[in-house]
Amino acid sequence: MSLGRFLVKRTLQGVLVVWGVITVVFVLRVISPGDPVTFIAPLDASPELKRRIASDLGLDQPLYVQYGEYLAGLVQGDMGYSYRRGLPASEIVFGRVPATVELAVASSLVAMVLSIPLGVVAATRRHEPADYGATLFSLLGISTPNFWLGIMLILVLSVQFDLFPTSTRPVGFADAFGQLVWVRFEGGLSVGAPLDVGAFVETLRTWLWYIALPATTLGTYFTALITRLTRSGMLDELGKEYVDAARAKGLPETLVRYRHALRNTLIPIITVLGLQLGTLIGGAVITEAVFAWPGLGTLLIESINVRDWPIIQGSLIVIGTSFVVLNTAVDALYAYLNPQVGYE
Repeated sequence: MSLGRFLVKRTLQGVLVVWGVITVVFVLRVISPGDPVTFIAPLDASPELKRRIASDLGLDQPLYVQYGEYLAGLVQGDMGYSYRRGLPASEIVFGRVPATVELAVASSLVAMVLSIPLGVVAATRRHEPADYGATLFSLLGISTPNFWLGIMLILVLSVQFDLFPTSTRPVGFADAFGQLVWVRFEGGLSVGAPLDVGAFVETLRTWLWYIALPATTLGTYFTALITRLTRSGMLDELGKEYVDAARAKGLPETLVRYRHALRNTLIPIITVLGLQLGTLIGGAVITEAVFAWPGLGTLLIESINVRDWPIIQGSLIVIGTSFVVLNTAVDALYAYLNPQVGYE
C-alpha cells in the first residue's frame, strides 16, 4: 500500500473515530447530572425565565434535533456558544490550545533529551553504576505524583531560591517568533532592514523561564518511561546478529550503537511518544492547575464546574482529534525508520 492510500484510509478511519467521540460526548451531556439552565439562571429565577433560557440555548428541542444541529454546526466549524461567557466555543477552546500544546511539546522535548541518552548509557553499561543510577531515576520518576513534584519545585526553586516564577504564562512561543516576523514584514521594511533580535531573545527567555517548571513536572513520568523503554530496546537490539556482523566489519562502536541499534530501537519509542503526546495534551490538567497554566485542561475543569457544555464538548473533541492525528503520524513514520514496516 502506498503512502497516499494509507493516509486516505487512516483519515477515513479517523473521521469515524472523531464522530464516535462527538457522539459519546453528546450522550454524556444528556445523562450527566446537573442542568445547565440552573447554573446560568439567577437563584431567584422564575420557571418562565428558566424556560426562556432553555429555549434560547436550544435545550428544549428533542435530542435528535439537538444532535443533528450540533453535527451540522461542527461541519461548518461552529461548536456553539459558551453558556457562561456568551462567546463562540471554538474561539475560547482554540484560544487555549496553544498553551497546552506548548506545554506538551516542551515536556516531550525535555523527556526525549534526557531519556534516550540515559537509556543508551544504561544499556551499554549494564550492571554498572550508570545503569543502576538510570534505573533508580526511572523508578523515582514513575513513582512520583505530578502534583506533588510541581508543588515541591515551586516551594524550593520558586519560593526558597526565587529562580523561577510560581505560575501563569505572560507570553507564548508564538509571541517570541512573532517578534522576528513582525519586524521583517511590517511597515514595508526593506529586505536588508535589521531585525529586532533583542526583543526576540527577551521574549523567548521569558517564555522559557515560565515554562521550565511546568514542563519538567509534566515530563518527569514521560522521561522515566522512555528511559526504561530505550534501555530494554537497546539491550534487545545489541544482542542481535546484525550488530555482531557490523562489529565484525570493523565499524566503530559509536556507529554501531547509534546508527544501527538505536535507529531500530526508535520504532517503539516513537509509538509511545505519539501516544504520550496525545495524553499530555489531554491529561495536563493537574500540572496546569498547579502552575495556573491557561491551557485546555484548566478550561475543561472550569467548564465542568459550571456545566458549560459547548466548551466541554469542544475541548474533548479537540483532544480526541489530536489523538487521531498523532497516531496517524506515528504510523506514517514507521516506514521511514524501518522500510520493512509497510503501510498495511
